[in-house]
Amino acid sequence: MSGRAVVYVGFLVSLGAVGALPRSYQHPEEKNSLGQHFSQLQERNFKAIAMIMFAQYVQGGTVGRAAEMAEAVTALAKRCAAAAGAAPECLKPLDKIFLDTICQEESLPRFTDCCAKKDPERNDCFLTLKNSSRAFVSPFERPNAEAACRNYSQHRQPLTGDFIYEVSRSHPFLYAPTILSVALRYEEMLKDCCGSVEEPAPNLEECFQRQAPKVVKPMKEDGLRQEHTCAILNKFGERTLKALKLTQISQKFPKADFVTVTKLVTDIANMHKGCCRGDTLDCMHKREEILHYVCSHQGILSREMKKCCEKPLLQRIECLLNTVNDDQPAELSRHIREFIEDKGICEHFAQEKDTHLARFLYEYSRRHPDFSAQMLLRIGKGYEELLTECCQPGAPDDCSSRGEEDLKKHIYETESVIKTSCDAYKEKGDYYFQNELLVSFTKKMPQLMTAELIKFTKQMTAIGSKCCRLSRDKLLPCAEENLDLVLGEICRRHMADPINPGVCHCCSGSYAFRRPCVGKLELDESYVPLPLTPGLFDFHKDLCTREEEQLQHKKQEMLVNLIKYKPRITQEQLSSITATFAAMREQCCQAGDPEACFAREGPELIKRSEKMLSA
Repeated sequence: MSGRAVVYVGFLVSLGAVGALPRSYQHPEEKNSLGQHFSQLQERNFKAIAMIMFAQYVQGGTVGRAAEMAEAVTALAKRCAAAAGAAPECLKPLDKIFLDTICQEESLPRFTDCCAKKDPERNDCFLTLKNSSRAFVSPFERPNAEAACRNYSQHRQPLTGDFIYEVSRSHPFLYAPTILSVALRYEEMLKDCCGSVEEPAPNLEECFQRQAPKVVKPMKEDGLRQEHTCAILNKFGERTLKALKLTQISQKFPKADFVTVTKLVTDIANMHKGCCRGDTLDCMHKREEILHYVCSHQGILSREMKKCCEKPLLQRIECLLNTVNDDQPAELSRHIREFIEDKGICEHFAQEKDTHLARFLYEYSRRHPDFSAQMLLRIGKGYEELLTECCQPGAPDDCSSRGEEDLKKHIYETESVIKTSCDAYKEKGDYYFQNELLVSFTKKMPQLMTAELIKFTKQMTAIGSKCCRLSRDKLLPCAEENLDLVLGEICRRHMADPINPGVCHCCSGSYAFRRPCVGKLELDESYVPLPLTPGLFDFHKDLCTREEEQLQHKKQEMLVNLIKYKPRITQEQLSSITATFAAMREQCCQAGDPEACFAREGPELIKRSEKMLSA
């Protein structure tokens, strides 16, 4: 079997056969036939899953030790298969076998306390030791292209194993299907770039640099979405996560009934609870259950699922994740006035509040694929507040009309914000649009490092490039849902190292209102401006570089420092200083000695600017 086949089938294993293993801690009456699974997966595929498990649990080890432990578990599974699984050790659940193998290692004192516990507390203890910080485990670095191709031609399977190991230990919470999918892309890159031993491909480094994003980008995106989902669960709780998934599933499957949608919501929330804890086996098991449920209920959910569910498992899961929203049922009315006008509304709200609100969110979401999930959650929150007020004794008869007016106002305001941003993006282009964002966010969050501000605003600018070209019905969900990912990353940065009270308020308040909250932040009054030190504004001949990207980055660094130095700078002052700087740069870059020119003119520019800003 080829190295590619190992990775490919290993990926199937992660979603299918291994995912279907009994969850010993939840279903102790079920017995896991280790030998049977070994026979189904075959030796190489079994080792692929074992390598991920050991790498994610024992991050401080070596690839050699992980391989030895994977070999030991595989050897046991092989014996169990030959003996038809009659021996007692063959009946142990897989998670127990993996942890027993780790605990038998004398060279791993870090796990001594965990190993002294009984299951399931032992597993919980191991999960608390997982660490995804860069300070704990250095990130996987792409090997030298020539060395990688030499190893690939000689040891294809071990090389793929090394890659899986390094990615797994660097990303202990990353879903196993993602890791194996990335390994497949890595294998394809090696095949495309390395050629044959006799005829190596020319320009190896250039080929690696060109194709590396195909490997790294999907992993980063999947990892970011997983972190984002887990942060929502951990910060705002299961109720918020369920509400978010309810809107998304209702939009994707508008023909599905409420009971089917809510079952999927519950199952997905339960899956994320295991995944976010880093419980690899439980995560894969529940993921496979959901996949099986979707494909066995495609007639209820969407007939569009048929083309996905007929694909091999690797393509199937990607197909399901990337499928567009199904068409709405022809009989689905645009309005749901029964949630306002029915006489029994207040009684339903009082007796089964969460179910009633969920049904409202389901009905509203399936009618509005043109709204973002976050906006739908805000609408749901507004509906809850409306009923809380209007169902009180003595509430005026026209109480509900206020809610409808507030809803129209909120929809208009949200669409206006997105339209204004897209108009600015189309007018100014990437660089100048990002500069506007830099000014705004440096004033909101001046405590962030310059590199962080540039990174976050660059991500926001990329959203403009991606979403502003879309039709009106797709613009809002694209823009706000992608922006929510960036704001989520900012909030996780705040949780690790607090930024300021305003950011704290927005990140700790309502998840649904996070984007409007950050949008309303203005100047951080608690911030102490940077002092004017000699190195704050430093002008050198590198400003004359012909590399546009480097020049823009340098100018953006200066822009951030200027805002941190004078947070209250007006747009007129900023424009004047920018024009003066541009004239100085043009003068010095045309001079015979640019460095001497900058040394002479730079301090003069700072003096004139300081005088203008102090006026």
